[in-house]
Amino acid sequence: MAEPCPLVCRIEDALKGAMKERNTARVSGLRMVRSALQYRAIEKRAPLTDAEAIQVLSTQAKQRRESIDQFRAAGRIDLLAKEEAELGVIQEFLPRELSQPELLDAVRLAVAEAGASGPQDLGKVMGILMERVRGRADGKRVNEAVRAALSGGGGRFRAPGPG
Repeated sequence: MAEPCPLVCRIEDALKGAMKERNTARVSGLRMVRSALQYRAIEKRAPLTDAEAIQVLSTQAKQRRESIDQFRAAGRIDLLAKEEAELGVIQEFLPRELSQPELLDAVRLAVAEAGASGPQDLGKVMGILMERVRGRADGKRVNEAVRAALSGGGGRFRAPGPG
């Protein structure tokens, strides 16, 4: 069996360090991350590449963000703190999030590359763009930026807003 990717090794090392420090909250978050990565590697029947590990971590981060929103809406502050701590652990191992100007530049390039001319080309642009920004920008945020770019910012083609 091939040696695991550097990201998986970094997570293992962080877990060992947290165990030595007796940092129970961090140990819990890192075990959750390790479990998700191991589950995906078993599913794949091979060690994960860094890109695959980042995809797993991105999914985990998205799940935590959704839980945080739900717990906040329900007033469950006790559960909110645990989810926020887990999200913090996950984000340590994800690439830096794209800033809004960086995302908009990436959207412009993808629109040009796809030859997109309107909202009907959303799928083409998203396909190109998500490969480039995976793990560095939330899909919902990317989708909203692409929709705005394809509508010319005029507002006739808007992504549904929260609530």
